[in-house]
Amino acid sequence: MSMRSASRAVLRNAVVAGATAALAVLATSATAVTPLGTPPGLSCETGKHEIDDYTGYALCRNNGTTAQTFWVHLVCGWSPDVDGEHVTLDPGRSGQSTAHCAGLGTGIGEISVQP
Repeated sequence: MSMRSASRAVLRNAVVAGATAALAVLATSATAVTPLGTPPGLSCETGKHEIDDYTGYALCRNNGTTAQTFWVHLVCGWSPDVDGEHVTLDPGRSGQSTAHCAGLGTGIGEISVQP
């Protein structure tokens, strides 16, 4: 094997090792940034009010075996984010939490259910 071939082999192995390490870091980062979903034991529907883009809701049912508390959280663009009222549901019960973004902003950008 010539010196040039050996250098290419070393360089190729270094590139493969570097690429593998970079992919491993990306895979780890991707799993670490997992969005929050509906809290366990609840089934929820979220949305904006039919005629008011600044009012959002979370309508949830407790499918668990113990009481659960939840509330809606609205990301309101340029206005401060807001939380709705805390609602506690016994097993098998349903309830709704609503919140309203200030009229100065751009309306609701995201709706989530908080435990």
